[in-house]
Amino acid sequence: MAELILTRNFDVPDAHTIRVYRERGGYQGWEKAKGMEPAAIAEEVKKSNLRGLGGAGFPTGVKWGFIPKGSTAPRYLVVNADEGEPGTFKDRYLMERDPHALIEGMLIAARAIGSHLSFIYIRGEYVQPWRILSAAVKEAYDEGLLGKNIQGTGFDFEIVVHRGAGAYICGEETGLISSLEGKKGWPKVKPPFPAVKGAFGQPTIVNNVETLACLPHIVTRGAEWFAGLGTKTQGGTRLYSVSGHVVRPGLVEAPVSVTLRQIIYDHCGGIPGGRALKAVVPGGASAAILTPDEIDIPMDVDGPKSKGSMIGSAGIIVMDETVSIPDACTPCRESTGWIYKISHRIVEGKGRKEDLDTILDVARRGAGTTICAFYDGAVGPYISYIEKFRSEFEELIRNSVHA
Repeated sequence: MAELILTRNFDVPDAHTIRVYRERGGYQGWEKAKGMEPAAIAEEVKKSNLRGLGGAGFPTGVKWGFIPKGSTAPRYLVVNADEGEPGTFKDRYLMERDPHALIEGMLIAARAIGSHLSFIYIRGEYVQPWRILSAAVKEAYDEGLLGKNIQGTGFDFEIVVHRGAGAYICGEETGLISSLEGKKGWPKVKPPFPAVKGAFGQPTIVNNVETLACLPHIVTRGAEWFAGLGTKTQGGTRLYSVSGHVVRPGLVEAPVSVTLRQIIYDHCGGIPGGRALKAVVPGGASAAILTPDEIDIPMDVDGPKSKGSMIGSAGIIVMDETVSIPDACTPCRESTGWIYKISHRIVEGKGRKEDLDTILDVARRGAGTTICAFYDGAVGPYISYIEKFRSEFEELIRNSVHA
């Protein structure tokens, strides 16, 4: 069995406290990093082949290097803890069970990029992780690891924990930054990239929770060691969130060279009841689905990509032969799509005189026939808008090109 690195403290009582974290060797990476030149830290991270573990998989050290050289502007480190991708729960475990690993990683990253202020943007629904993480940040302040002139080094570093409000789009780094600034969480056109113009118009590096938690181990044990754990293009181990039809669902830590088949059958015990595997989503709900003949791939950035999918957040969703891929309820699957297309055709000035009755007919046929109430909630507004303001819709259709 491979050595546990990111999860080594998960089952240790009170590992979320600074006392136990230090007893387990915590903050040794920071002790080493504070005596290193910032450029040397960044170079070590580059050599380690650490890649972003939140979705895009971009080389971490290279990303840091995008901050304009010689800039005297404030530099911000933003932690993306807005873990909203369906099927993903790795960052929640890290923040609940080993929050000081994140804080130590932030200290190291901040020294490397010259940042003195960091924001942890945490998913609003993560109440327990927020409480534990906030307590850990307070401990770090109390121990003199955060604040002004940390341990007499002349290095200042502050951490602000900011709660989101449940918007999926804020998992995208520029949408996250917009929300952090107090605006609508909406992605921005790039360039400029956040490293050039990010939070509050200043150079900003956005890193994922798991990515930063790797840094203490890289600095302590060396880039070559970390790179050697992985593949040619990506170093280290990573956390795989496994759910669905496996005997042992949950969090798996493994080298990124592990295959998807090994995760399903060796780490998670295979498919329950001897049933056959039908499909797998390898990287959260946004990733393209894979079939059983496509699972002999390494679960690094490049493996799923070779099959037209992506590793994303490494949220693995396993489906056995009993699953119907098209989904459970026909009205939601079919009717809402038709209603959407017809209504947008009307708005675009291409409506037909029969369109309003078609929308009402389709919407009403599915009402009360679905497993849950979401269908009624989806079509109800369409029915009420047409019934109460039909004349306005008819006027729009009369002026359309297809009337």
